[in-house]
Amino acid sequence: MMNKRLGIVVWSCFLLLACSSSDNGSGPIGLSQLPSEEEPPPIEDNITDEELLDITQRETFRYFWDFAEANTGCARERYFVDDPSYDANTVTIGGTGFGLMALLVGIERDFISRTEGVERLQQILDFLETADRFHGAWPHWLDGSTGKVRPFNATDDGGDIVETAFLVQGLICIREYFINGNTEEKEMAARVDSLWKAVEWDWYTQNQNGLFWHWSPNNGFVMNLVLKGYNEVLIAYILAAASPDHSIVKEAFTEGWASDGEIKSNNEQYGLPLFVRHAQSEAFGGPLFWAHYSYLGFDSRGLSDEFANYWDVNVNHSKINYSYCVQNPKNFEAYGQDCWGLTSSYTRNQDGSIGYAAHKPGNDLGIISPTAALSSMPYTPERSMRALRYFYSNKDKLLGPAGFYDAFSPEYNFWVARGYLAIDQGPIIVMIENYRTGLLWDLFMRNEDVRRGLDSLGFNY
Repeated sequence: MMNKRLGIVVWSCFLLLACSSSDNGSGPIGLSQLPSEEEPPPIEDNITDEELLDITQRETFRYFWDFAEANTGCARERYFVDDPSYDANTVTIGGTGFGLMALLVGIERDFISRTEGVERLQQILDFLETADRFHGAWPHWLDGSTGKVRPFNATDDGGDIVETAFLVQGLICIREYFINGNTEEKEMAARVDSLWKAVEWDWYTQNQNGLFWHWSPNNGFVMNLVLKGYNEVLIAYILAAASPDHSIVKEAFTEGWASDGEIKSNNEQYGLPLFVRHAQSEAFGGPLFWAHYSYLGFDSRGLSDEFANYWDVNVNHSKINYSYCVQNPKNFEAYGQDCWGLTSSYTRNQDGSIGYAAHKPGNDLGIISPTAALSSMPYTPERSMRALRYFYSNKDKLLGPAGFYDAFSPEYNFWVARGYLAIDQGPIIVMIENYRTGLLWDLFMRNEDVRRGLDSLGFNY
C-alpha cells in the first residue's frame, strides 16, 4: 500500500535510504545568492497570531488525545484519514515521548483537565512498565495489543537507544511537572523516575567511547551504528551522562558524538555559518527535524560546549532551510517566504501514492512539510508565523482532524498526504509552547540529574 516509514536519518547510509541525493553540486552557493527579504503580500485574515497559535496547538493535540493507540494511550506511529485502521496498534516509542510533552501542553492550555491528563498518563505508564525492554531500552515500535516488540526491520528487533532517549526526555518533563503535586501525582512522578533510571545506557557503549543505536537478543550489536553528530541524537548522550546508575564517561561524548572535534564545520550558506558538520548534508544542513527532536525539552538557549553554541546551530539551520526555499533553485510552485520547510516526512511517489523521504536542500522533491517551519517557531518566529498563516489560508486542503497534514506539494496540483506521523505532530505543539512560554524547556532543564549530566560533559547552559 505504501512504503513504511524509513526511520530517522542517521550518519550511516543504511538509514538514509529515503534520501536520493547529497548536497554536493545542487542548490545555490555563496553570498551573492542571498534571497531578498522584501515583505510578501499579506494574507488577508482577521485572526491574530495568538489565536492562530491556539488553534494550531489545539488541533495538533488531537493526534495524541483523540487518535492515541486504543489499548495504551500511547502515540500511534501514524494515522491515515482515508485508512484509519492501518497500523492502528503500532506504538511509537519516540513519538510517545513527544506525546507525553503534548499532554502537559494540553493540561496547561485547558484542552483537557489535569485529572484527565493524569488518568491518561497512568494508562501510558502501566503499558511502558510491562512492555518489552532490552537492557532497559524500549524498541522503536511496540504492539499496543501485547506490549511485544514490533521489529522495525529484520535486524532492528530489540532496544533502540535513540527512540528511548526521545521517550525519556518526555518522561523527565512529566516527573518535574508532577513532583510537587498531590499524593497520586507524586507517586506517578516516582514511577517515572524508576522507569527512566532503569535504562542501561552504559550497556549500549559496548565498553567503547560512544553509544550504539541498537541491540537485540537475536542480533546483538550487528547493526553497529555509533551515534555520531551532527544529527538528531544529541539527547541520547545528555541522558546517558545524566543517568545515576548507568552513566557514560565524557570521552564517550567527545569521541562518539563529537568525533574528537571533527564535528565542527567552517561551512556557510547565505552568509550563515553552519558551525557543525551535518551528516551527509554538510553544505546546507540536514532535514530540519535535527533542530527539533533533541531540543523539545533540552533547551538550546545559551547552550554551548567546546564544539558549538547549539542555539546558533539551530537558528542558522532553520534560516538556511528557509533561505533555500525562498531562493527555490528548482523553481517549484509556491515556494517562497510564506511557503517553506524541508524535513523528513511523507512524500509523493511518482505514481501519486504516499511514500517517505528525507527532504532537505540536497534532496528537494517539491514537498513542503508543515512541521519543519512550525517546529522552528522558537528559532525563526517571523518566518515560521508567515508559514503558519500560509498553511492556515489553505486550511480547506491542509487542516485535518489532527492538525495540519504531514506534507503537501503545490507543484503537483496541490497534492496532500492526508495522514499524520507522531514524530512530526509532536514537535509542532511542543516547540510552539516553548516559543510561547518555555514550558517544556523549563521542566527538563530543572531536573537535577540532567544538570549533573550536563556538568559532567562540560556544557555551559
